[in-house]
Amino acid sequence: MKGVGMKDQKRILICEDESDIAEILCSSLRSEGYYVESIASGEELLRMFAEAQPDLVLLDVRLPGMDGWDVLERIRARSNCPVIMITAFVRVADKVRGLHSGADDYITKPFKLLEVRARVEAVLRRATPLQVHPLLEIDDVHKVVNVGGKQVSLSPKEYALISLLASEPGRVFSRQEILAALWPGDNYATAQDVQKYVYLLRKRLENDPSNPKFILTVRGFGYRLVNH
Repeated sequence: MKGVGMKDQKRILICEDESDIAEILCSSLRSEGYYVESIASGEELLRMFAEAQPDLVLLDVRLPGMDGWDVLERIRARSNCPVIMITAFVRVADKVRGLHSGADDYITKPFKLLEVRARVEAVLRRATPLQVHPLLEIDDVHKVVNVGGKQVSLSPKEYALISLLASEPGRVFSRQEILAALWPGDNYATAQDVQKYVYLLRKRLENDPSNPKFILTVRGFGYRLVNH
C-alpha cells in the first residue's frame, strides 16, 4: 500500500492489481494534490476501508480473488462513498451493470489521464455537500439538507425543488421552469403545485416561513435561492 500527496484532505483509494497502471494513476492524482493509497486486491481494500475513510475509490473490475463487482456490493452495504469503476470491458451492458450496482462513474481502459482527473473531480464535487448559505447545506449523497447544523429530511419532490434552486443560487426560476423540471411530461401539474411545494419546503427549512430567508419570491417572475 502506498500513500502520496494531499488535496483539501481528499483521500482516494485505488484498487488495481496491475502495478504499472496503479503507479500511473497515483502519480497523476498526486500531481493534482490528492492523498492517494493503492491496493492490489479487493480483500485488502475491504479490510482497510473503515479505517481509511476514503472520499473516493477507483475500483478495477478484474481483480484477483474477489472481483470488482463483489467489492462494490460490499462497499455499498456499508457506505455511500463514491466509487468509479475501471475496466477493460466496453460493452454497454457492463457499464449499465456498474451504474445499477451503485457505481458513481465508469472509466474504460485504455484511458486518458486527463479524463480520469476530470471524472475524479466531478464525482468528488457531486459528493461534497453544497454550501449555498452559511446556514444551509445540501448533501446530495445522502439526499438531505442541513440547516444550521441540523439535518432535515425532505420528500423526493421537496429535495428536487431545493436542488433545482441551488443549481444556480440567486437566479430566478419561473413557475414554468420548475414545473418542467419537477413534473416532466405531466400535463396535470399546475403553478399551484409549485406554490404548494415551495410552501412545504419553507416550512421545513425556514424558522419563519412567512418571512423566508432562504427561498425568496420574486413577484411576477418566480422563486430564487439566496446566494450569500
